[in-house]
Amino acid sequence: MKKENSGTITRQFLYMAILVSVTVGFILGAVYTSFKLADESSADHMHADTAAPPAPDAGTEMDARIPELEKFLEQNPDDAKAWARLGHLFFDTSRFQKAIQAYEKSLALAPENPGVITDLGVMYRRSGEPEKAIQAFDRAVAVSPGFETALFNKGVVLMADLNDLAGAMAAWEELVKINPAATTPGGERVADIVAQMKQQN
Repeated sequence: MKKENSGTITRQFLYMAILVSVTVGFILGAVYTSFKLADESSADHMHADTAAPPAPDAGTEMDARIPELEKFLEQNPDDAKAWARLGHLFFDTSRFQKAIQAYEKSLALAPENPGVITDLGVMYRRSGEPEKAIQAFDRAVAVSPGFETALFNKGVVLMADLNDLAGAMAAWEELVKINPAATTPGGERVADIVAQMKQQN
C-alpha cells in the first residue's frame, strides 16, 4: 500500500514538474514560436522561447500601431497578412478576443496558414476555451502535417487544461517522430518528457 501511495505521489510530482516546464511559454507569451519563423505573416510576432515580457514602452509602441493597421484594413479589407499582423498585435497586448476576431478574418481570406491557425488556438486557450484551442491545433496539423508548434501546444492544452495525459503524450510522440531534438520553452527535450511519462504509466 505504501509503495502504491509513493508511486502516486511520484507520478503527481512528475506531472507537476512537466506542467511547469511546458507551460512556461504560455505564461511568458513565448509559445514555442521558433517554428513560426518560416511564415512571413507571423514574422513580426516572434518572441524568443525564453523571452522576458515586453518592456512597458514596447507595449505602448504596439498600441500605437493598432489604429494605423485598423485604418489600413478599412481601405484594404481583403489583405489576409494585414489581418494576421493585427491579430499578432492583439496577441502581444493580451487582447484575446480581438486577436481571435482578427485571426479569423485572416483565415477567411487565407485558410491554409498553419502559423495563424496555431496562434488562433493559443488565443482560444488563453480565453478559457481549451476545446476550441485543440480544434485549431488539429486544423493546423491537417493543413500542414507535422506542424511542430501546433503539436507541442496541443500537448500542453491536453495536459494542463483537459487532464488528458494520454492525448498529450500522443501529440508529443508525434512531435518527437518529426523532430527528435524538439525542446520545451524551458529547454527540456520533449523526448525525455515522453519517456518519463511512459515510465510512470
